[in-house]
Amino acid sequence: MPTSPVKTRIPLTSFGHLITEVKRQLFGIEAPASAELTGWRKYFNSYTLQGRRNCVLATYGILVVSAAVYLVHRQNKKESSTSTA
Repeated sequence: MPTSPVKTRIPLTSFGHLITEVKRQLFGIEAPASAELTGWRKYFNSYTLQGRRNCVLATYGILVVSAAVYLVHRQNKKESSTSTA
């Protein structure tokens, strides 16, 4: 398995961890502690597993709601066209 060019044992398959490690080593950028995050950033961030999970769940939720609205709108459109004919 290939490893990153940065001095770490993180495999290239975990791209998010690789980017975090490169930021830390090359640029000195550290991830904020969870206590430093406030407001909506506390629940939707790319630093913690809970934040990443919440982003995924929000994305899936938006997709499901959008699909449901589309299907209801399409069904109402079909009913209104048959009732006027």
